[in-house]
Amino acid sequence: MFDRRLLANFDWLLLALILTTAALGILNLYSSTSAWDNISTPIYTKQMYWLGIGIIIAISLTLFNYRQLEHMALPIYAACILLLAAVLLFGQTNMGATRWINLGLFNLQPSEIMKVVIIITLAAYFSRHETPGGYTFTDLIIPGLLLLVPVALIIKQPDLGTAMLLMFIGITMLLFAGIQRPTLIALGILAAGAAGGGWFLLHDYQKNRIRTFLNPESDPLGSGYHIIQSKIAVGSGGFWGRGFMHGTQSQLSFLPERHTDFVFSVFAEEWGFVGCVLLLTLYAAIILWGIHIARKADSSFGMYLAIGLTSMLFWHIIVNLGMVIGLLPVVGVPLPLFSYGGTCMVTTMIAVGLLFNISMRRFMF
Repeated sequence: MFDRRLLANFDWLLLALILTTAALGILNLYSSTSAWDNISTPIYTKQMYWLGIGIIIAISLTLFNYRQLEHMALPIYAACILLLAAVLLFGQTNMGATRWINLGLFNLQPSEIMKVVIIITLAAYFSRHETPGGYTFTDLIIPGLLLLVPVALIIKQPDLGTAMLLMFIGITMLLFAGIQRPTLIALGILAAGAAGGGWFLLHDYQKNRIRTFLNPESDPLGSGYHIIQSKIAVGSGGFWGRGFMHGTQSQLSFLPERHTDFVFSVFAEEWGFVGCVLLLTLYAAIILWGIHIARKADSSFGMYLAIGLTSMLFWHIIVNLGMVIGLLPVVGVPLPLFSYGGTCMVTTMIAVGLLFNISMRRFMF
């Protein structure tokens, strides 16, 4: 039964930060897609629908005690692994990638669900196997396998961006849990070797993305076109920006994928340095508040869960922003609350809902 006293502890600040950022995202989508006359329902309207659905999901996730997830972690993890395996066997292929399961009314993307599931699973493991002196190499075998199995299945799809995010999330949670220094050095050496050998396992288009990242001007009208136009858009915004709906790169359709992967480039061009500082401040506030929720959590599981959820949002932001300004290869990672997409919005709001849950129950014993 829902305890009405929890309403007094509802995290209104986090809700305000989320809604403010999402509102800016919808306004930005209006600007970047308003000239599209060949679609029945405008993109920004669809995004409003998805935001509404996401809010309902987030509020619904506050109605139960998050600690119950600790006991459900392994069954949920096993079910998601089966879904990832089913994608490889029966999945729907679009643009050379097999990432979706057609359920009739909608397409399910299990790799997105796995982002939250792996956080719950690792949080449950670390909370039950805390080691004050730090984890050794042997201690990391089980959590390492829990992480690497879904990563391998997702790479097979192929979806390098999501696999990379899973690795970042897992490593962040592991570093937070604590690793002994010799183990950390050994893992760093192994990671460097794996990165070098992993080049030969990449698909041709993935290798091409990395080459383009290193030298986009080598193919300015082909593989380097996206990042070149993105950097032009970001740079042309200047200090104050060109003004709402006055960005040349987006309004004149020079900038591809301006409603998904490169949505920040549109915002930077129209709102300039001042607008970018505002948006980055909002994101920083969300991340710092997520860390605050982790510090105030009433259980080890809640602490690890909040850290994992916050790191998921953090790495989405870092990878997308690094991608659009040329600091990272283009891997198709959306910007939370800004990029258009129902899957991204729902996954983000699930994370927000669980953060609400942890924050509301920090005084419950």
